[in-house]
Amino acid sequence: MNTLKHSGAVTAIQRVFNNVNPDRRIQAILVGFVFGAFIEGAAGFGTPAALAAPLLISLGFPPLCAAIVALIYNSVPVSYGAVGTPTNTAAATVAQAVEQLGGNKEAFTMALTKYTAIGHATCCLFFVFIGIFVMCKLFGKNKKGKEAFAALPFALFTAVTFDVFYLLMAFFFGPEFPSLVGAILTLFVVIFAAKKGFLCPKEVWDFKPREQWHSDWLSKQEVKQDVDNGMSAVLAWLPYVLIALILVGTRLNWFGLKTLLTSDAFKVKISHILGIESVNWAWNWSWCPGIFPFILVCILTFFLHKMPMQKVKESISDTFKQVLGAAIALFFGVSMVYIYRNTGMSAQLTDKSMLYVMALGLAQIFQGAYVIIAPVIGVLGAFMSGSNTVSNTLFSGLQFQTATLVHMSPVLIVALQNIGGAAGNMICVNNVVAACATTGTMGNEGKIIKTNALPCLIYCIIAILVLGGMIVFGVDPLGLVAAAGG
Repeated sequence: MNTLKHSGAVTAIQRVFNNVNPDRRIQAILVGFVFGAFIEGAAGFGTPAALAAPLLISLGFPPLCAAIVALIYNSVPVSYGAVGTPTNTAAATVAQAVEQLGGNKEAFTMALTKYTAIGHATCCLFFVFIGIFVMCKLFGKNKKGKEAFAALPFALFTAVTFDVFYLLMAFFFGPEFPSLVGAILTLFVVIFAAKKGFLCPKEVWDFKPREQWHSDWLSKQEVKQDVDNGMSAVLAWLPYVLIALILVGTRLNWFGLKTLLTSDAFKVKISHILGIESVNWAWNWSWCPGIFPFILVCILTFFLHKMPMQKVKESISDTFKQVLGAAIALFFGVSMVYIYRNTGMSAQLTDKSMLYVMALGLAQIFQGAYVIIAPVIGVLGAFMSGSNTVSNTLFSGLQFQTATLVHMSPVLIVALQNIGGAAGNMICVNNVVAACATTGTMGNEGKIIKTNALPCLIYCIIAILVLGGMIVFGVDPLGLVAAAGG
C-alpha cells in the first residue's frame, strides 16, 4: 500500500472515482464500502480507514464524516482481510484441537470460511445502507436519516451484488478471495451502474457548503497528499492484478504450484520444544501471503512504476513504522496463546491447559446462552488489540474449547468470534486513531467510538440471530459436536 502511495498509483486510482456520480450517498457506497472492501481484502490491518477516508475527503466529504463512514464499512470484508489472514489465523489456532476430535484442519478452514461468510453477507444487506443513514443523520443539511432512503435501492443492489461474489469465493475458493476478488468484481458492476444512473436517486444529495461545516468536522492539520505523477489507471491497477493472478494460481494449484510451495522444502520446523515431545512448531513461509505474493509484487512494482530510489526508501521506512506496533502485539499475543494452549503438556504439573480451565469457567457461567457472548468476546479482542487477526489469535482456541463444553458447534462459535472481531474494527482504538491521523481529525476519537458503538452492536445481533439460529436448529458442520460427545 505504501509503495502504491509513493509511486503515484493511489492518486491514479482516485481519479477513477471522481466523475462516476455526484450524489454523496452513492460516492460513500462506491468508495467507502466497495473500494474499502477491496483494500481490506488486499492489505487489511486498518488500511481501508487510512486510504478510503482520504479518498472521500478528496471527493468533498467532511473529514470527520469520511473517517466514520470508512470505519463503519470496514466490517463486512475484515474476516478475509489481508487475503484471508484473520480466518486462516483462527483456523490455524484451533487446528490441533480439530485434529484431536478426528477432524481435518483443511475442511475446518473451509467450513469456517463458509459460515463466517454467511453471517457477514447477511449483515452486508443492512450495513451498506446503515453507513449512508449515519452519514445523512449526522452530516446532512437537515440531519435527517430518512434522506438516506432514496439511495436504499442502490445500496441493496450493491449489497446483493457483493454478496453473490463474496459467497461464491467463500464457498468454493477459500478465505483468501471473498473480500479481494469479491470487491473488485463488484466494483466493476456498481461503477458501471452508477455511471448509468441505475437505481440511483433522482435528486442529488450533498453536504452544506464547506464554510457552514462544524469546526469538529474539519481537519486540524494539513494532511499529506499522495504523489501525483499522471500515472495511467491501467498501470496503477497492475500490481493488484498480479497479486490476484498469483493467489488464484497458487491456491488452485496451477502447474503444481501449491504442491511445491507447501512442501517440506519450504517449511521451518522446531521439534520437541523445551524437551517436550508433543510440543512442535512449523512455519510454511512460502505459503504466507505477506511474503508471497505481496513482497514479490512490491519489489516488482518498484520497477514497473519506475520509482526513484528515494521513494522506495520512503515506502519501506513508512511501512516499518506502521508494522512495528502490530508486530510487537502479535509477537506477545501469539506467545501468550501458545502458553495457554500448552500448559497441560507436562503431566508433572497439570493435565489441564489454562485454555481449558478458562473455557470451563465460561461454559459454567453462560451455558446455553454462550452464543450471545461469543461475538462480544471477538469485539473486545479487536477493541483491545486493534486487529481481528490478533483477536482470533487470542480467543479462537478459547471459543473452540468452550463450544465443545456447552455442546455447540465449534465451527459456528469460532465463526461468531471471527465476525465479532471484524465488527470490532469499527471501534478498535488502533483503527480509529489511524483514521483520525490520516484525516487530520485528532481529538475526535471518543466521538467516533461512541458513534460507531451502536452499529457494532447491531452487527453482532444480526450475526447472533443468523448463526445462533443455526445452532438452535442443531446445525453441526463437520460433526464436531458429536465427536466431542455433545
